Amino acid sequence: MAATAAARRLDVAPLPLGTGRLELAPLGSFTLESGVVLPELVVAYRHDGPAPPAPQVLVVHALTGSADAAGDWWAPLIGPGRALDTDRLGVLCANLLGGRYGTTGPTSPDPRTGRPYGSAFPAVTPRDQARAQWALADALGVERFALVTGGSLGGMVALEVGLERPADVAHVLPIASPAATGPLAIAWNHLQLRLIEHLGVEGMALARQLAMTTYRSEADFDGRFGRRIEPDGRHSIVSYLDHQGHKLVERFAPDTYRVLAGAMDHHDIGRHRGGAAASLSRLARAGTSLTGLGIEGDILYGPAQVRSLVAEAARAAVAARYHELRSTKGHDAFLVEWDQLTAILREALENFG
Repeated sequence: MAATAAARRLDVAPLPLGTGRLELAPLGSFTLESGVVLPELVVAYRHDGPAPPAPQVLVVHALTGSADAAGDWWAPLIGPGRALDTDRLGVLCANLLGGRYGTTGPTSPDPRTGRPYGSAFPAVTPRDQARAQWALADALGVERFALVTGGSLGGMVALEVGLERPADVAHVLPIASPAATGPLAIAWNHLQLRLIEHLGVEGMALARQLAMTTYRSEADFDGRFGRRIEPDGRHSIVSYLDHQGHKLVERFAPDTYRVLAGAMDHHDIGRHRGGAAASLSRLARAGTSLTGLGIEGDILYGPAQVRSLVAEAARAAVAARYHELRSTKGHDAFLVEWDQLTAILREALENFG
């Protein structure tokens, strides 16, 4: 455990664990990889289940998610008797650094001005976001995770959580996440961010529509929409995309989207570590195992990218294995394929009964 975190807990009341509700953790100043200092980092989190010494699991959300995994986007997987069984496991999920739902980000007030950071909020990386997760864990008294997992951006951060302190993580399970973001994904993000840059809120709605075409699959769109026409004369797929764009505008902010999409572009586990192989060897030396979970039909971070991560880990002597979600849902399958995810998560936790 970091000495600074231990000292902090001697000076203030311990942060609550096991409440099953959203909490806020003030963590003091925080220095980003870029050298920029945030004067005050606040992290929103939810913890369900028992506190240490019971095994702890960290779940990391994707681009527009929140800390409420257990009550919202992964609810079928978290709770008594479920894959992440809160009768025997503590489950922690925190809103990512730069996020929209309670953690310091563009919509948070800058303590120096009292006004929201907005476009002045600095760029962050998945490594910054992982270090913020560890700052929270330290403040909560969580010294070790039996499992760290997440999908898409959440999987990138999960990898960085494991690589930052491999001796404190038993198993890393990134879902639909590569070792480094590839050029096609960067290109899609570029188009989304230019839309936001030029059109603001309207651009964010269009960016979300563009993103949705990468989150699903051709088979999913064919089955759900085909060439059906709505009463207003629009194709059903167009109506669906418009709806998704409007929904995001109601709950998100353009500057937040910019920061989090930018973080995905920065993802590269080998950066400043001597390459991916040298980076993954840190897991091997600590005895941390890795399961890479690809998704059939994922055009954003497809199975080949996840297999490559697993192969690189195996060459670095990591106990690594590959699984694949069989689905017609594309990239977003990690938010719907509950039975398959249950089996895979239970397998990853089989040594923590």
